[in-house]
Amino acid sequence: MKKRVLAGFLAACMVMSLAACGSSDSASEETNETTESTSDEGGKSDGAVKTVTEGKLTVATSPDFAPYEFYAIDEDGNPTLAGFDMDLAQYIADYMGLELEIITVDFDGVLSELQTKSVDLGMAGLSPDPARESIMDFTDIYYMGGQSLVTVKDNADTYNSFDAINNPDVTVGAQTGSIQLDLANENTPDADIVSLPKVTDIISELLSGKMDAAYIETVVAQSYQKNYPDLEIVMEVPYDVEGSAIGVCKDNPELLAAVNEAIKAATEDGSLDQYIADATDLAAGETYEGLLDDSGNVQ
Repeated sequence: MKKRVLAGFLAACMVMSLAACGSSDSASEETNETTESTSDEGGKSDGAVKTVTEGKLTVATSPDFAPYEFYAIDEDGNPTLAGFDMDLAQYIADYMGLELEIITVDFDGVLSELQTKSVDLGMAGLSPDPARESIMDFTDIYYMGGQSLVTVKDNADTYNSFDAINNPDVTVGAQTGSIQLDLANENTPDADIVSLPKVTDIISELLSGKMDAAYIETVVAQSYQKNYPDLEIVMEVPYDVEGSAIGVCKDNPELLAAVNEAIKAATEDGSLDQYIADATDLAAGETYEGLLDDSGNVQ
């Protein structure tokens, strides 16, 4: 299931999803959540950049990766899509003079949307892995992060190294389609490796004792620790490609250049640092991570 959201407020409606980057010839109906864009008039776009839908910047994300992207729950229990990726997506759209449209899918769905050229960008804490370059282009790094091995406090002295978890009696988790799953297979191939679609599923399995350890991006693990103090980061996991980038629809160099220009502007004017700080604070409150139902409610 996937949903479309235009940054601002949630309301169900029908919109059209186009199948080719830079094309507006074919479309299919889907159930969506939309809001009115806050794009500045004029922007930085001169019409040379082609997007999936003319006048819009379509972004796929997986809202289960706080503080990158998640749902913040207000005092009335209403979910609002949040996270520093979402703030940056709005900045990029405004910078280019485009209306922002967000599609929410599972993480592997983000990769699929880019591979089929159904969206302009994928923003889901993506690492610029060379193995993914056949299905997307990558922007410059916009956030430097790391990878960690996580367990619960009671097991911190037991599952604190690759050697300790690299056996079939130890269940090790990672998100489906993620770099963390690659790291699990690379560093602990003999473990009982379980891939789950959402990081929230992995956290639940760890806390319930059904999973012994998991590979999770460091900033995400730290965010979960604030809400679940029983979680413990036991070691840093070495990884050649540090940091996060935005996935861009292939064969659209003008779009890639424009997004890189926007990232540079957001970095230089301090907006990105503020987005990260705000999202980190917001993620410490009540959140929901996953897809909403067809009515836009927490499942």
